[in-house]
Amino acid sequence: MSTLPPCPQCHSEFTYEDGAQLVCPECAHEWSASAADAADTVRVYRDASGNVLQDGDTVTVIKDLKPKGSGGVIKQGTKVKNIRLVDSDHDIDCKIDGFGAMSLKSEFVRKV
Repeated sequence: MSTLPPCPQCHSEFTYEDGAQLVCPECAHEWSASAADAADTVRVYRDASGNVLQDGDTVTVIKDLKPKGSGGVIKQGTKVKNIRLVDSDHDIDCKIDGFGAMSLKSEFVRKV
């Protein structure tokens, strides 16, 4: 098991050492090992397709979701505008028309 940090560009786990440099075989990015130690770990939120999500993005729900405590179902294809990313088990805080404030997992949405 590798203890090397993931690639800072594509976040690939398959990095390797080449002398004093670290190299990513997937995107060919090279960086120094000392820079990797000093880098702050910032969480990157990704949708079901692997696209990077940011605050204010518009996403689409990719499967029917049954919220707890609600009688309705959020249908596949529902657009959710102006999302807010949070550090929680549900990554996205948003408002959905007809349901109100809601938290979603990023694995159930796709960026528009």
